[in-house]
Amino acid sequence: MDKVQHPKFIDEDPWRVFRIMSEFVDGFDVMSRIGPAVSIFGSSRTPRTHSDYRKARKLARMLAERGYAIVTGGGPGIMEAANRGAHDVGGISVGLNITLPREQKSNRYHSVSINFHYFFARLVMFVKYSCSFVCFPGGFGTLHEFFNSMTLIQTGKAERFPVVLIGRSYWNDMGKWMRSAMLQKGYRKIDPQDVNLFVVTNSLTEAVGAIEQTAEGTVIGRPPMLYEDKARNVETKRPPKRTKKRRQAK
Repeated sequence: MDKVQHPKFIDEDPWRVFRIMSEFVDGFDVMSRIGPAVSIFGSSRTPRTHSDYRKARKLARMLAERGYAIVTGGGPGIMEAANRGAHDVGGISVGLNITLPREQKSNRYHSVSINFHYFFARLVMFVKYSCSFVCFPGGFGTLHEFFNSMTLIQTGKAERFPVVLIGRSYWNDMGKWMRSAMLQKGYRKIDPQDVNLFVVTNSLTEAVGAIEQTAEGTVIGRPPMLYEDKARNVETKRPPKRTKKRRQAK
């Protein structure tokens, strides 16, 4: 039989809008039912024998025991460790997988899994449905998620939410650069208070404390509101919990 010829417009940009739309619809549909969640980021290259892997697994376990869903990029390394920690105690473990030509391979510790083709659609799910971000040492992807959160908080597009960086030896030099270059030396690219939008720590207990309370002492129990509220390429091994109706987005 002759190979089926698809219409040319399927490969053109206007048709791509429907694929983008479907990723948002799938993500909103599933993520709106998982309850309070913490997104944990970090390198996919971190081996299981590394101390960061053990810390990420332990932190996810601590948070899952407190009723938080754990959300990761669904791949290996720190992502696997965090999903595994939630899985250890029967918590909700979410993997937001991305299609990549290399590196990204789904781990087996999700109870909820969604597959994305577009980074920007996936990034919205991280921010919209998480009440906190935790970043372990990672590469460009981790930095992308971190600086995206800084931009949204700084510009008021998202309510302020805890952003915790685990590992002083890895992150301290970045904080020093922000203060010496971005804030000083005549550049003045950020305001003095902007360097206080995140916490750097080695302590998992301190990280949990920062997640459970904001700087103003308000208990965190909902995600930051972003864009318009109220997303199929979806696998759900266990039905996620339903939560109270969310407040209207800004």
